[in-house]
Order: sequence, then structure tokens, then C-alpha cells
Amino acid sequence: MKLNVIDIKGKQTGRTADLSDKIFKSDPHDHSIWLDIRSVRANSRQGTHKTKSRSEVRGGGRKPFRQKGTGRARQGTIRAPHHVGGGRVFGPSPRDYTVGVNKKVKKLARKSALTYKAKDENIVIVENFSFDEPKTKKMVDIIEALNLNDNSVLILTAAHEANVNASTKNLHRISVKESVSFSTYDILKAEKLVVQEGALTKINEVFAE
Repeated sequence: MKLNVIDIKGKQTGRTADLSDKIFKSDPHDHSIWLDIRSVRANSRQGTHKTKSRSEVRGGGRKPFRQKGTGRARQGTIRAPHHVGGGRVFGPSPRDYTVGVNKKVKKLARKSALTYKAKDENIVIVENFSFDEPKTKKMVDIIEALNLNDNSVLILTAAHEANVNASTKNLHRISVKESVSFSTYDILKAEKLVVQEGALTKINEVFAE
């Protein structure tokens, strides 16, 4: 598969980029995509939720009233779960939500996601670019030149570009990842995929094996 390469002003460069058929025309495996996305979302959970049980709440050491003779149901503590201020029954406690995924499954999932993006013609190949300093206006100009104003966009850069990444911090629908560091969730979450030429070269090398 070949796509035309455009510059950051939205004009044709006259060059074409080769998208490996082993990646962008593979047989999509939906279950692998589901497994990888479930893993990404589960692993992003902090798991720090906590409520106090009846053994952890303050007070309630003394029996509130005598066992017999009051006409009321016997009570051992005012911090039992059915009392106001009592402990929580089966409340959440800190836990690890990590879900592991086999490396081959993760690789298959990302190839499948890229195939879907290519099939829907949602991939744009641009020449390599970098910023001397973080500048949101420059990034906005690039997105406008590529006619992607109304889309959520994932930009894959050839190398680590701290200034390019910082330039998207105030643009909630634009995100940046370095070459092959993206996840399946990153690919499918974005409506359009903007890939630098250098990033495409690395993708072809890593995923075509």
C-alpha cells in the first residue's frame, strides 16, 4: 500500500510512503483488540479506593445499652454497619487491577488496529517535523493545514519530540506518541492517525516481522 506524503502546510511533497501489507492489510483479530484494550484500561486504574470496615471506624467500644429489659433489639456497638457512622459492609479496599497480555497478542492487536485505520482511510503520512520550542499555535496551524480540525488526532513522531508533545497539552483532542510506543487503545481512540515518515519506517520494521 502506498500513500502520498504531505508537508506540514498540507501540500503534496511528490513522494510516496510504503505501508507494509503485513501490517496495514493484515487479517484483523477482534478478540486480540478486546484483550489488549481491556488490559490498557485496567492497568490505568489506581486501585486506591478504600472505605472503613466496622473494625476501623472510630468509637463504639462501649455497649450502647444493656442487653435485656429495654424492649429494643440488642446492640453491641454503635459502629455496626446498620448505624449512622458505622463501618461499611463489603466496601472497596486497595487492590491491583493489572491484567497481563501476551506480547504476541498485543502485537497482533496493534497490527489489527492499524489495519482498520488504513481500511477506513484514516491515516495521513507527513514529513518529519520538530519544534524549537513548545508552541501551541504551530500545532494548531498544522492540524488546520491537514484539515483535521474536527477530528481527534494521534500523531506518531519519528523520535522523542518533547516540544511537539508539549505543544499539544492544551489541545484536548490531539495526542503525541513516539513511533512504536502507541497502544491499541491509542490507535482506536483517535479518529485520524498522523504518521511521520520516520515513524512509519520504524513501524514497518517492528511490526512486519
